[in-house]
Amino acid sequence: MTPEPKGFFYPRTASGQAGLLPPPPWHYAGDLLTVEYRTDPALVAALLPSPLSPAPDDPGAVAVIWADWQSCGESRAEMLDPVRAQYKECFVVVRCQFQGKIFSRCVYIWVDKDFAMLRGIHQGYPKKMGSIHMTRPHPFAPAPQLAAGGRFGATLAAADRRLAELVVTLDHEVAQNGFVNGHPMAHHRYLPAISISSKSPHDGDVFAELIQSGGAKFTGGPIWAATIDHFALLPAPTEQLAELAPREFIGAYYRQIGVVWDGGTVLETLVTPLA
Repeated sequence: MTPEPKGFFYPRTASGQAGLLPPPPWHYAGDLLTVEYRTDPALVAALLPSPLSPAPDDPGAVAVIWADWQSCGESRAEMLDPVRAQYKECFVVVRCQFQGKIFSRCVYIWVDKDFAMLRGIHQGYPKKMGSIHMTRPHPFAPAPQLAAGGRFGATLAAADRRLAELVVTLDHEVAQNGFVNGHPMAHHRYLPAISISSKSPHDGDVFAELIQSGGAKFTGGPIWAATIDHFALLPAPTEQLAELAPREFIGAYYRQIGVVWDGGTVLETLVTPLA
């Protein structure tokens, strides 16, 4: 009798060895560089599909976050095979509300590894492939240290176009690294119908749901507030990030963190799966 294919996600095989992802929980350790600012609230509202609506206070607040991650499954095997553990990403977060509760929501995100892309599909992150780079701290020069005066740069590019760039100088320690990305995430997971003639209530989707997720465990190091020396969002033919241009800056922060992700919950089923 032929064994059934195994694995958390594709490709599923009889042994499960070829699967791109282990099952959760997923463990992350990384350096985060965040810049927060305010843009036109109407631009944020336009990125919030139903049943979400803008946050009642500071509805134009945006966070752009660069992250340099190491991640793994429960066995920790990826940590000793670094090509499967190390990746970088840049993501854009806004706030929204659903049934009176405030959520964070990732509206744009770029990653540089396939396993990170697939994890995003499962978690409802709208991931695309990109090229992301960050200055790394180190106790010896010429690398900057995590101390006052340390200067860090970060860039994002995709499809041969640079989309964002940031330079900051660390100033002093603070108690909080911003507020935009400080809530549970509210994301849509959906699957378009295979038939182009499909007429479903959710614009041709055969599956769609609004889900909530967040870190099951969290640890973090000191939070450094930073001066923004340079920040730019650049236009590109297939991107809309530059539309979220800042009207005023709120702040910038650098922090090293550890997170465990172990699933989420369904807030609302938007398309009933076919029987």
